[in-house]
Formats: sequence, structure tokens, C-alpha cells
Amino acid sequence: MSPQPTPTPVLITVTGPDKPGVSSVLFAVLTRHGVEILDVEQVTIRGQLVLGVLVSTDHDPEGLQEAVEQAMATVTMQVTVEIGADPMSPARQGSSHVLVVLGRPMPARAFAEVAMRLAALDVNIDAIRRVADYPVTGLELRVSVAQDTPEADAALRSALAEVSVRVGLDVAVEREGLTRRAKRMVVFDVDSTLIQGEVIEMLAAHAGCEAEVREITEAAMRGEIDFTESLERRVACLAGLPESVLDDVADELTLTPGARTTIRTLKRIGFRCGVVSGGFTPIIRRLADDLGLDFHVANDLEVEDGKLTGRVIGDVIDRAGKAAALRRFAAQFEVPLSQCVAIGDGANDIDMLGTAGLGVAFNAKPALREVADTALSHPYLDVVLFVLGVTRAEVEAADAADGLPLPRP
Repeated sequence: MSPQPTPTPVLITVTGPDKPGVSSVLFAVLTRHGVEILDVEQVTIRGQLVLGVLVSTDHDPEGLQEAVEQAMATVTMQVTVEIGADPMSPARQGSSHVLVVLGRPMPARAFAEVAMRLAALDVNIDAIRRVADYPVTGLELRVSVAQDTPEADAALRSALAEVSVRVGLDVAVEREGLTRRAKRMVVFDVDSTLIQGEVIEMLAAHAGCEAEVREITEAAMRGEIDFTESLERRVACLAGLPESVLDDVADELTLTPGARTTIRTLKRIGFRCGVVSGGFTPIIRRLADDLGLDFHVANDLEVEDGKLTGRVIGDVIDRAGKAAALRRFAAQFEVPLSQCVAIGDGANDIDMLGTAGLGVAFNAKPALREVADTALSHPYLDVVLFVLGVTRAEVEAADAADGLPLPRP
């Protein structure tokens, strides 16, 4: 009995203008030669197709090469054939991390710095795709570290945080896998995150003490003074204001660009969305109703005879209170903390971001950027979608299906 022939791996790479029929012609040839398909990858860039097929054949690989070359010539495509290709490339083990690189603009020099830093760490780029062209350019990179260890993970994050600041790009780093794709709840801070500006300063403007309150707010956001103390000092400045000023300020709120798009898109795909705020309940409730949020919590101001007393009543939603609220809402909606995302900008958000599976510092103070999983510096909240793996094309397709106009200028 003659021995069975050893299968030969053959890598076929087809390139050229994308058009119907290319795959059918190629696979018809492969069918006639009775090969086994081991792997297929395809990408189209600006109308140019790159199709790679790894096959195994147990007879006449040279004949297979000739047949493929002739067939691809009939559809005016270029083809390269590598007989004896390695069937167990590192990429087949799957990428270890996903990087989302965001810039407005994204100079080639800046992206080259990211690529060079990855190479210096012996990190391979397995695949790149564009996830956004508006309001920023966003590229998603799937990468593999040479030795996937906690130390390598920490080194990758640290190196990319440094290069991100130096070249002016945002680089979000997440581990690849089910956890990244299984996020189910997002919690937003409000002031300077979901909305532009600080509610307490808007109230202070009505009381004529805006400068004093702003100074206290900035010190608290930098982590220089305790949030509860800062809140009490700022609220004391509001004593005597009519309760109606709360509605006036609620009418004055300006959402961060992309806020409605972000929440609308997340709710479409089943996320629970809400806010945990160090602001004030009457104003936050109006905001939550307007955006269709699933939950909200904030501080309560004491009112007597239709006027603010300058005191907060009940539990203060401070740094610890924000984290506790996140845990409470996650339990209420039966969402594991690992599947929660928290987004904020100040030191009082540190515990909340640390509690969530993914903590995002949004145009944040240094104290928060240092501990967040990723930091975003562009003033558009919808860049969060790209970090979560949602593309601009998917957002616009869903909006178009609902009859909504594109948010482009």
C-alpha cells in the first residue's frame, strides 16, 4: 500500500479593482482541484480588493498555481501564489489587543510614531480598518504582543499613553475578546462630560458669585480639596436664590457635541444608559427625560419658602457615592461590572471609572487621566462609540434608516 502524499499548503493572494465575480472564479478553480480551505481573509480599500486564501492540496501544487493564474487573468486581477506557505502563522492565534487611534487630523508622522513604538515592543499589527472619518479620523488596529503577559499589557498601555500625548493622538487600548464586545451599560458624568460647562457655575452666575464658585470647582476637579467640602462651600453661595432658577438653568444647558448621537446609538444596540452626577436632581431629571436615559442620580438642594437655603440634603453624590451608584444601577439591571463603561472628567470620577470594566477619561484633569483605562481629548462625545467598536458608517446607516439627517456640516 503506497503512503498517503503529504499535503502542501498554498497561499493565494489576489489583488486588483473590486468587482463581482472575482471570488466565484477563484473558488471554481479551487473546487476543480479538490483543495481543502484553511483560511480566507478579504479587505477592500477605496475600491481595491485584497483577497487571501490559504489552501492545502495533496497533489500537483504547481498545476494549481498555473490554473489560478490563468483564471485570475480572465477577470484582470493580479495574483501571487506561495507554495509551501506556513499554515500556522501567529495571526491565526488571534489578536491580543485592540487599539483605537483617533485624530483630527491624523498626520502620517503621528501614526508612524505609534507604529514604531509598537514595533519596538515587538507588537505585531494584525489588521487595520477605518472606523470613523467624522468628527475625527478613527483607525482600529488589532495587534498581538509577542508574550501575552500582564507585564507586556502594562508596558503596551504605558508606552502608548506616552506617545499619545507626544504626537497629539488619542489611543485607546483594550484586550481583545468577549469582554470587549459584551459591554451593556454606560454611565456618564454630567458636568463637562455630557454637557458643556458646570451647572453649579451657571447657578452661581445667577447669584453673582460665579468666579468664586469656579475657583472652588477647579480645585475639586484637580483633586486638591475634598468634593463634599467643595460642594458645601459652593452651594452656600446659592442661598436666597429662587427655586425657579433651577428650571432656568435646565433650559440653558448645552449638550456636548455628539451626546445625542452617542446615547441614541447605544440604546439602539441594547445598552442601558444613565448619569451619575454631583449636580442637582431637578436639573439632572430634566436632562435625563430629554435624552431618554434609563437612570439618573444627583444631589438634592434644600428649599424653604420657594428659595434655596444654601444646603444639600440627603446623601452626597461624591467620589465614593458615584462608584456606589454605579454598582447599584449595575445590580438593578443585572449587568456585571465588567460589562459597564463609565465616562467622566474630574477627580471625583476616579472611583466610578475604576469600578467599571472600562473607564474613559473625557477631556479630563490629569488626576483622572492617570487612572483611566483610556483618555479622550477631542471635544466630541461620539468618539466613545468608536472605542466601543461602533463605526461611523454604522451610526449613519442607522440614522438614515430612521429618517434622521447626517450630522455633518
